Amino acid sequence: MIYQIMLPGKVRFGVGSLDTIGDEANKLAAKHALIVTDPGVYQAGIADSVKERLSKAELSVDIFSEAEPEPTFPRLNAAAEQFGKEGYDLLVGVGGGSSMDTAKGLSVLLAHGGKGQDYGGVDKVPGPGIPIFTLPTTAGTGSEVTNIAIFGDPSKGRKLGLVSRHLLARLALVDPTLTYGCPSKVTAASGIDALIHAIECYTGTKANTFSDALALEAMRLIAGSLRTAVKNGSDKEARNRMSEGALMAGIAFGNSGVAAVHALAYPLGSRFHVPHGVANGLLLAYVTECNLPANLPKYATVAQMLGVKTQGLSLQEAAEKGVEAMKALAKDIGIPLHLRELGVPREALEEMAVTTMEVTRLLANNPKELTLDDVRRIWQNAW
Repeated sequence: MIYQIMLPGKVRFGVGSLDTIGDEANKLAAKHALIVTDPGVYQAGIADSVKERLSKAELSVDIFSEAEPEPTFPRLNAAAEQFGKEGYDLLVGVGGGSSMDTAKGLSVLLAHGGKGQDYGGVDKVPGPGIPIFTLPTTAGTGSEVTNIAIFGDPSKGRKLGLVSRHLLARLALVDPTLTYGCPSKVTAASGIDALIHAIECYTGTKANTFSDALALEAMRLIAGSLRTAVKNGSDKEARNRMSEGALMAGIAFGNSGVAAVHALAYPLGSRFHVPHGVANGLLLAYVTECNLPANLPKYATVAQMLGVKTQGLSLQEAAEKGVEAMKALAKDIGIPLHLRELGVPREALEEMAVTTMEVTRLLANNPKELTLDDVRRIWQNAW
């Protein structure tokens, strides 16, 4: 099997690693940095902490604190127009996936011009953008190490991915201390999202031995720590393990992709504004249930990683227990298990099923080739 691995220029993990950011900026000879973050992270003082370290390294630093929770092309384009003449030579995405994706999008637009929509799809970015550092404040999205940025397109009622090697960060700096104050609901949503990254890339058609190894360890770390991190956010060991697990899952799916869970989550997020991690967490068990026949051995292994005692069980029994474990985990951390709990009307399911089938990039990686009827059934079961 031939596979390739794409990684950021450098990945640094560990408690206290934030203190090295100034030195890393100096190595790039950066002089003028823009920190991209969201209002919550800004109000928590995290962006100012990053600014302080960059300023000590003699950089001029500005902060853009209006990254959207679910970023859209109109807001990205407006930000690019706002900052187009500032001459930044370093962008620092600080926050969850939304802030880091916004930094990636700005990197492209400030370097190449145009609108975000111009670069939607695979390999549409013509060359390197402004250098990016990514600093996650949640243990979840994996955006710090991927070559993907996702934006909503309100005019078309869908989300669209920018996929290019030029979106990879020069430095992915993962300091678990940045997640210590993360609210429990965000911890739950981002954490189950990270777990799904590992599960989907492990069971997907593009899986390889490199991504499998990382995905398995990511599942073990996350499944063993997520409940504790949600219920006791002051547990530093749980936080550290979640950060490392999310990082591994990010590298894994960044090189072997996600699949139908994410494909279904797209229309749920774009039409009903359900947070990405919540949408994925709700859909996981229902999509997996449909997928089981396509790869029972791997789904049985997933069950083991989720803590299921599989000794003496058939592959079918073990895999089915894994689905039960997914539902139990979601319930324990406060992720709803039915669409009706989120106010999604039943009459919306058909349109979402049709829209799901348009997410061909992700569906192509699903272990089972899904028909429209399969997708309809998943949506009905989830309702």
